Amino acid sequence: AARENGRGGAVVFVSSRGAYRGEPIAAAYGASKAGLNSLTGSLAQAFGPHGIRVSAVAPGFIATEMAAEVLASPRGDDIRSQSPWGRVGSPEEVAAAVFHLASPEGAWSTGAVLD
Repeated sequence: AARENGRGGAVVFVSSRGAYRGEPIAAAYGASKAGLNSLTGSLAQAFGPHGIRVSAVAPGFIATEMAAEVLASPRGDDIRSQSPWGRVGSPEEVAAAVFHLASPEGAWSTGAVLD
């Protein structure tokens, strides 16, 4: 639709830091996110001439209900230490990054993977 309306648009994928560090327990997950990052750059090149931006966010662990058990376990400190801030991100922080990349202010970020 964005190609047809002549106004362009934005696509923002949600990837993962697992694309970069490998995921020994979930190899297919890490590989799929690495593929998504490559797809992001490829689609940015393909759709750019039509005014369509394509980017992605690749957060690490996020404080969600799904991650609560592992973050509360002895592994939680190790996970938090992977961040320069010593904490995991929040869903609101990921949403803010997606919003920025999809907004007009994020227009120069096509092909980028924000991690």
